[in-house]
Amino acid sequence: MQDITALEKRITAALERIGKGVDRIASAPKAPAPAAPPPAPDLALRAQLEDEKTLTAQLQERIRVMKERESQGSLQEKIERLTQQLDVQGLELQRMRRTAASLRDQLAQLRQAQAAGVTEPHLINKAMLAELEALRATRMTEMAEMDEILAALEPHLAEAGNA
Repeated sequence: MQDITALEKRITAALERIGKGVDRIASAPKAPAPAAPPPAPDLALRAQLEDEKTLTAQLQERIRVMKERESQGSLQEKIERLTQQLDVQGLELQRMRRTAASLRDQLAQLRQAQAAGVTEPHLINKAMLAELEALRATRMTEMAEMDEILAALEPHLAEAGNA
């Protein structure tokens, strides 16, 4: 209890001192407005600001150039990947053409043998092999097309996975 009373007296004394100080400030004559600050510090700050703006502009330009290089690099990679896919498709297309030509020849020989009334087992075997090769070529072409579709979807799947 005595501590509270002592604290109360100290707070009252402090408030009285503050009040007297406020009265003195209010009764004191007004001081003239401070003179304008010297222009030199202001000019120095403006120069620093301009330097920072220049540096920022340079950094932004570097970032823009780096992004362009990166996009050109990714475009180059994409062109190379598409070129490889076209090469694979071209090879598969050539294979299909050769197989189709071989199959046509074998079927023509089979027709001639049947028209002559002669069945030759080796012609039937060759025709079957040509047909199997045509099926393999078709399958390889379809696989190349699926690889192309997957390559086109891959960026979108990666983007969806990151989201």
